[in-house]
Amino acid sequence: MLNHGTERFDSMGELEHKFEVEVKEAEKSQKLTDEVKAELKGSGMMDDKGKLKLKGVSPKMLKRMKQEYVDCPVIKAETSFIQCFVCPNFQSRVMGKVLCKGAPLKK
Repeated sequence: MLNHGTERFDSMGELEHKFEVEVKEAEKSQKLTDEVKAELKGSGMMDDKGKLKLKGVSPKMLKRMKQEYVDCPVIKAETSFIQCFVCPNFQSRVMGKVLCKGAPLKK
């Protein structure tokens, strides 16, 4: 599992989050933008050949994640779930929903 910073819990034991975003499934794999690919390569999550290397994620799960997308409330656009998964706002994925911090992203 990726370390996305210090996780704080509220009194009910849930992660603090601003948005609950539904994960949707597409018929085809979602394409990653060149900007996202460069970011993944820079952080060591993608090799030079473009193959994803996410620690703790099985090849079967990775294939499934490539076909999923979310309507991101931060960038206000549809984005692949992989981009969402590596975002600093990603808290957790629970029962088909992503818990998102909702903080503005730095360019």
